[in-house]
Amino acid sequence: MLATRIRQKEGIFYFIAFKATDLLDRVRFTSRYYFEGETLEADEAGEDEVARFISGIEKSEKAFQRILNRRKIRQIVNFYETAVSQPLIPGTILLFTDEELHFRKADSSETAGYLSEPKEKFLVIDGQHRLAALYFFHQRHPDQIEQVDVPCILFDGKSADFATEMFVIINSTHTRINKSHLVDLYERVSWETPEKKFAAKIVNLLYEEGDSPLRYRINRLGGRSRQEKWILQSELFNEFHKVVLGHRKFFEEHFNLRADRAYGLVRDYLRAVREVMGSVWGENEKFMFTRDVTLKALLRIFGDLLRFKSLTEAWEERRSPELFVERLRPWAALAREFRSEGFYERFPAKGQVERVRRIHLRLMDALKQA
Repeated sequence: MLATRIRQKEGIFYFIAFKATDLLDRVRFTSRYYFEGETLEADEAGEDEVARFISGIEKSEKAFQRILNRRKIRQIVNFYETAVSQPLIPGTILLFTDEELHFRKADSSETAGYLSEPKEKFLVIDGQHRLAALYFFHQRHPDQIEQVDVPCILFDGKSADFATEMFVIINSTHTRINKSHLVDLYERVSWETPEKKFAAKIVNLLYEEGDSPLRYRINRLGGRSRQEKWILQSELFNEFHKVVLGHRKFFEEHFNLRADRAYGLVRDYLRAVREVMGSVWGENEKFMFTRDVTLKALLRIFGDLLRFKSLTEAWEERRSPELFVERLRPWAALAREFRSEGFYERFPAKGQVERVRRIHLRLMDALKQA
């Protein structure tokens, strides 16, 4: 296929103008798979042709693409159908293959030439919605599709993490992709800090591990999940990241910033909280104890407890939630304060930040008075 080779520092990639029909045959749509209970309305197959298309997309925990938005696809299809003088796809589609392709220069040019074909279909780094809309435009207007060329940039011979990193860089604004999705990918990008990667992995383990008190209760879909969730992944990450920054030396010395090693400490603390507050844990309709404001306060208290060397050393010897249970026992007497009725009057605040602070202080006071 005809291509223009582009060099930037040590990187080489290619510009290719594909016929729309050729490109649709060469790409593979994917979306990131979320664990049990994570479904969206747009995933469900039904009479809607766009919903059926989305439901059939390959889903993988190793993928990085967000789930396609049905409304956005419809809007782009409408633009394709109504645009006359405006180009349908003026910006490039970013494609990726981990195969290393062979480039043969044309006789009269240093940059133009011929690029070999990959054995597998391309993955899309950026432009899945535009290509999905192009698929439906092709179905509805087969006579017009031959007039459409699609500008593409192709990256070859790189790892999947290279594609993930580029996806995060391109989409790292709140208007393009929700923060929870970005947190889910932090550990796979090279330029993020070790503290962020560590915090992100801990949050992911709290979501997916079978012994976690927060298993499947963290909303990784940025507010769009249809299941009962207690806190956004991005909010939990922000709080735990603050704990890591405040106690970096501790996590470095004891766990070498390895999430798989430190997870047990965080898990046992939360298991102890669940045991002490068993009467209100998970009772989201009647109590506010497993709502986002309280969970944030609980993580701040976890950070406070790390200052007690005797507690952390005892945990390293016994590795049991019972150490935390003994410490947190006074909270059991506060259970009724967290009932939903009158909660905001008992913890008055101008906003969520101040309310988290008030809950944090209330719980800490109970521990200090014990």
